[in-house]
Amino acid sequence: TRPKTTTPRGLRAPALGGGIMAAAAAAAAAAAGAQMAGAPTAAASKLLSLSGVFAVYKPKGLTSAELLNQLKEKLLAEAGMSFQHGKKRKKQALKIGHGGTLDSAATGVLVIGIGKGTKMLREMLSGSKKYVTTGQLGKATDTLDATGKITEEKPYDQITQRDMECILEKFTGDIMQVPPLYSALKKDGQRLSTLMKKGKTVEAKPARQVTVYSLSLQKFQPPLFTLDVECGGGFYIRSLVSDIGKELSSCASVQELTRTKQGPFTLEEHALREDKWTIDAIAQSLEYGTSLLPQEPALEKFKEEDSKECAVSCEKKADRSPEKIE
Repeated sequence: TRPKTTTPRGLRAPALGGGIMAAAAAAAAAAAGAQMAGAPTAAASKLLSLSGVFAVYKPKGLTSAELLNQLKEKLLAEAGMSFQHGKKRKKQALKIGHGGTLDSAATGVLVIGIGKGTKMLREMLSGSKKYVTTGQLGKATDTLDATGKITEEKPYDQITQRDMECILEKFTGDIMQVPPLYSALKKDGQRLSTLMKKGKTVEAKPARQVTVYSLSLQKFQPPLFTLDVECGGGFYIRSLVSDIGKELSSCASVQELTRTKQGPFTLEEHALREDKWTIDAIAQSLEYGTSLLPQEPALEKFKEEDSKECAVSCEKKADRSPEKIE
């Protein structure tokens, strides 16, 4: 006969009781999961309620679009929401965009609009901006900066600091400027820079009027020179540096470029570094940014009056102004 086995009383349970216990355990797990899901839901609600404009710091090596995707992905992850690449903007729960593209090789202030703030970005595009740039005399590239291929080399030893300072006067006020071929401007729906990279033939856009509020030489150590620039919307620093080189009977290209101010947002005070790309930090930045924005129209009015005065003072120099820039 088989030996009889017994189960200790503490471990014996009816089949029905085991089912009840399993169901209770599942319910407890579901409740715990619901509790855990509560925080992301609250974070998601806060994220989707954010509205306005703020500034971030763009490092070298990222395009403005790539930075925007990284920022969006980080915020959605904190909120417990999924990030879907390539989803159409109209179907995206989180509306976010940037105002004023910075080249991948450039650093500095990039203004971000979130929620209804995306509708304010057009104003940021047309507003004033400040840059610090370092140019190199004697070398021209196809992109007009250090990322491109060298297309021309010319002597620069004859150029003095006084020559440079006198040339800068020609580029102050309302001037005509030809945008670079490698730019975010579009032809038939495609960026000129994209067409250039594909080897397509691209014609230069016609010269257009742009405004330089102030332009000063900070350093002159040939072949390098450093400029401090304040300008209006649609202005290209790369074109400026290239045109300066041509006016000096040489050539030049941008080596370093930093945007230090866009509208009321400055690099030192307002641009959030990556470690501050959190929902709470951005919410605080939006509150502060809102208090800055009403001052901007007054600033723009002042800039317009200032540029008119500068244009009047430069009328006598009209014959020497860069009417043809290629």
